[in-house]
Amino acid sequence: MSLISKLQNLPNKPGIYQYFNKDGKLLYIGKAKVLKNRIKSYFRFTPELQPSTKLGPRIYKMISEVEDLHYIMVESENDALILENSLIKQLKPKYNILLRDDKTYPYIYVDMSDQFPRLDITRKILKKKSIRYFGPFSSGARAILDSIYEVVPLVQKKSCAKGNKACMFYEIKKCLAPCEGKVSAQEYEKILETAIQYLNNKAKIIELLHQKIEQYSLQLRFEEAMQLRDRIQSIEKSQLKSTIDFAKDEDFDLFTTLIGENKGVVIKMFVRGGKIVSSVHNYLNTTQITSYDEIYKMAIVNYYNNELPSIPSKIYVADELTIVEELEEFLTTKYNKKVTISSPQRGPKKQLLHTAKSNCIELLKIDKNTTNYKLYSSIKELFLLDKMVTRFECFDNSQMMGQAKVGSMVTYDNNKFVKDEYRLYNLESNDEYAQMREMLTRRVERFQTNPPPDMWVIDGGKALLDLAQNILQSVGVDIEVVAIAKEKVDAKAYRAKGKAKDLLYFKNEIFRLQTSDPRLHFFQNLRDEAHRTAINFHKKQKRKEDKQISLLQIDGIGEAKIKRLLDFFGTFENISQASKEQLVEILNQNDALKIREHFEKQNS
Repeated sequence: MSLISKLQNLPNKPGIYQYFNKDGKLLYIGKAKVLKNRIKSYFRFTPELQPSTKLGPRIYKMISEVEDLHYIMVESENDALILENSLIKQLKPKYNILLRDDKTYPYIYVDMSDQFPRLDITRKILKKKSIRYFGPFSSGARAILDSIYEVVPLVQKKSCAKGNKACMFYEIKKCLAPCEGKVSAQEYEKILETAIQYLNNKAKIIELLHQKIEQYSLQLRFEEAMQLRDRIQSIEKSQLKSTIDFAKDEDFDLFTTLIGENKGVVIKMFVRGGKIVSSVHNYLNTTQITSYDEIYKMAIVNYYNNELPSIPSKIYVADELTIVEELEEFLTTKYNKKVTISSPQRGPKKQLLHTAKSNCIELLKIDKNTTNYKLYSSIKELFLLDKMVTRFECFDNSQMMGQAKVGSMVTYDNNKFVKDEYRLYNLESNDEYAQMREMLTRRVERFQTNPPPDMWVIDGGKALLDLAQNILQSVGVDIEVVAIAKEKVDAKAYRAKGKAKDLLYFKNEIFRLQTSDPRLHFFQNLRDEAHRTAINFHKKQKRKEDKQISLLQIDGIGEAKIKRLLDFFGTFENISQASKEQLVEILNQNDALKIREHFEKQNS
């Protein structure tokens, strides 16, 4: 069906719509209360189909590229908002705002139903009415908690409250031993209230830590003093510096954003009890169709679409928005409470948003002056990209004679490797091409829970580049792909020290950069880290397989018995270290003796 036929037969239903160009590349995803009205507003139909003259220049340019559209109907505008947000993160359309941050920040909580409550950290909703939450904390939650336990004699560990004998924490005066009845519940309640006061006053915690640092320095305990110094820095990192004092004991969240030349920045602030408990900023790639409405929508829906313990009834934004009603409806429906969004025109909240806006300006200056900003700009220029790429995932695989077939994915974001987001894969396929296909397919299947990066980097040549592009195209995801391969000289990889002549493959071109080019060094660094990670995992898996093969070589020990051992001990390493008595719990005396003699002989 032609584009004009689709436009003439649009439904009067809420939903999301997707625009595609002549090559079938996804350009934009939007949502509509009424699909027919919203989509038609982009076009004029006489004398021929063209972009509407009422559009701004950036949107006009996008609509000029549209050759096809798809839509999905849903039950309500709220459902459309959630679906739009999810698809943008997964598919990364060219003209949408791309804001990855949607994580739940940690809260410090206390269960008031416990006889002797203690503070702890959670990112999840705990299904008990007696739970009291503090936060969220964008950073420093653990440092704050450790500091409170340093100066307030709460029950230090969960296990302590279950015991009936005072432990070392009582000896070092960090606990009053309620387990032995050395403090009453009423006295302990006052201690807990003191801890909560510190929790609500980070400046007081920092003051106490500085006092501790002085004590440790006088006692020549410099290592402990440095640990406290690092803890102070961690606590301060979550604070937005402001001299504004809120006289009222109120809770609210604030959002502000600023669009730069090639990037934007969003600042979120969380005010609880009239005090700023934390603030966080996130950079985002901006495109030719950037609008403040879209940025605020993405930031608010991204954050509040998580399962949060609670949210305040008031949210303040720095700019006037046209989408306030739909965002309020989304929040009110999700949290079953009335939530309002407004832009204050005067007073301390306006001042605080002004302070946040000033911070946005400084953050964009800092980001623009970094070495990596210049690097990203030069990569964009090299490959003629629509926007800068700043988040990378690099893939490599490893095996030896068909044994321990593994793969690795390393993540580089915010100017550093993010080791928490590395992924390791045990692979079934035998050849390099099939292994890469298996690994990339498994990564694509996780896009819904872990959205794609800006660029994939593949350790390999043109064949693996085409493979990656085909996999992404099959699921409609629009991210860039670069392959890096060693240049072959006389059928051998040329790896002269300091002169690594690696080739970069992008689309249908081969880039031969100078060996001194920082862009080549950057992609080599990504490839080498993925290779190192894959090799280390390969060695670990090979040792595991070697132990399994070793066990199978023992007369009378077959796969069924090995499975029983693994079910009980968990790993081959644990089996090799198990005593005869422990092995007898799973196998008979004779088998246990054989296994022990086998490993003792190996270690001798």
